[in-house]
Order: sequence, then C-alpha cells, then structure tokens
Amino acid sequence: MITLEHIYILTGLMFAVFAVLGLRDTANRRRVVNAGFWALLAFSFLFGSELGDLMNGILVLGLVVLGTIGLGTGRATAVTAEERQAAAARNGNWLFIPALIVPGAALLGSVFVSSGSVAGIALLDPKHVTLVCLGIGTVVGLAVAMTWLRPTPLAPLEDGARLMNSIGWASILPLMLASLGAVFDLAGIGKTIGALATTWLPLGTPIAAVAAYCIGMALFTAIMGNAFAAFPVMTAAIGLPLIVEKFGGDVVIMGAIGMLSGFCGTLTTPMAANFNIVPAALLELKDRDAVIKAQLPTAFLMLAGNTILMALLVYRF
Repeated sequence: MITLEHIYILTGLMFAVFAVLGLRDTANRRRVVNAGFWALLAFSFLFGSELGDLMNGILVLGLVVLGTIGLGTGRATAVTAEERQAAAARNGNWLFIPALIVPGAALLGSVFVSSGSVAGIALLDPKHVTLVCLGIGTVVGLAVAMTWLRPTPLAPLEDGARLMNSIGWASILPLMLASLGAVFDLAGIGKTIGALATTWLPLGTPIAAVAAYCIGMALFTAIMGNAFAAFPVMTAAIGLPLIVEKFGGDVVIMGAIGMLSGFCGTLTTPMAANFNIVPAALLELKDRDAVIKAQLPTAFLMLAGNTILMALLVYRF
C-alpha cells in the first residue's frame, strides 16, 4: 500500500539532492547555508516521524536560523532565454500536459479510488488518497516530461534546486504557517480573539457578526499567509459562537463562504509564498510584489461580494 509516508520519503530525497547540488555550486557564496537548509528539511521529511517533539522543534529552529542568514542563488540555469523561447514555440501548449497530469491524478484518485482499494486490493492509504494521488501524479508527470523532452537526467533536479534557491526560505512558509494555525487553535487563541472582538466590536446584530467574520478571515489570512490556518481561529472566535449559536446561522454556508473570504486575504500578502512569491520567481519578474499588486482589486471586490453573499444566505430568515 502506498501511504503518505512514502510521499514524504520521496520529497525528502528530493531535498537531499538539492542539498548536495547546493554544496557543489561554487558560484554561490552561501552554498554551505543553502546545503544546510535543504539538508535539515530533507531530514525532517525522511525521519521526522521518528523524532520526538523536542528534536523536531530544534530542527525547525535550525531552519529559521539558516533562513534568517539568507540563501544564495548561485549560478543560473544552463538553458538560455532564447533556448527556452525556441522550445516553447516548438512545443506550444502541449507543454502544459505534464503539469496537468498532477492535478488530474489527484482528481481521478479522489473520485474513483476514494476508498484506497481497486478490485478489493488495498493500493492507497484511504485516509490520504488525494495527497497520495497528488504525489503519484507528480512522478507520472515527470516521467512523461522526461520521455517526451529528453533532457539530461539531472536537469529536473538542477532546475528545481535553482528555483528553490531563488525563492529561499519563503518556499516552506506554507508548511510553517499551516502548523502555526494548529498550534494557535490548541493554545486557545480563537477564544481570546473572540473575547476581544465581543468586547470592543459592535457585534450585536447578525450582519455585524458576518462582516467581522469575513473581514477577520481575510485579515488573519493575510497575517498568517494561509486560510486553512486562519479558519479554526476565526471560526472558534466569531463563526461558531456568534453566527451559528447566537444568531442561528447555517454552519455549512458559513464555513464555505468563510474560507472564500480567507482566500481573499491570500491574494494580498507575501506570506502566501506559494501563491504570490513563487509565481514571481517562476516568471522572473523584477518586482517581487507584482503578483500581489495585480490581485489587490480582485481581492477587495471578492471580499465585499463574499460578505454580502454570506449575509444573504447564512441566516434562515
């Protein structure tokens, strides 16, 4: 049976190769820092399940220290801009096929292998079918691209290392922030925010509670960079005690539109590195915040629309 642990091992091996490649990159003045950063991350994926809380905490602190020092970019890719443009013109939109295989595998696996079994044979971990299929799709997409484009065997790893080094510590920010959301929830931050909100904000009406929840989801997501991290905190603070329990709102509608409101905050913050910093690095934009600036009008319009939509639908008038 393929489990999430196998995906972690595969990911850890990838980061281990990044560490080795980074150490060999003599053009990078911070190659030792780069190698140490990716080596610690590789160790976390490979052996994190076997480590205790203390050792995992020390490992995370090590990542923070190395990330604070800063990672270097090293030498550029061996492929020139002209060669990339020529390859793009030659292959056209077919280049999207390997990338589309990844979400396609996750979707097909979730729909047709949701139980993790095929013909009574247990193939996938039933608790993490989507994530496991996402990992399988990545491997299949890579295999298709390698067979079709025939690059050198190390090309995907070398370009992957170059991209990760250019993004730096922000590449693991989503992992950190998602974990932080769980920590905040366990620490009771939601209850604290709820107490402050009910004390200092006029939340005596159903509409005011909706506005506070939607705007709070967007703001807290912008701070944490992850709507999934903000959701348990804001739902415990305002969503459940006010919208659902006090005013009788529909919890399903509240949760769905609340998450959409959080995603509006995702569009506005560099903390959401995978959405806003990674695209800027992939497109090699001179302005690191260009993606955020382009998304701001959409974010504000969507937040206003989500707030109005929840106010109209969440309560059973």
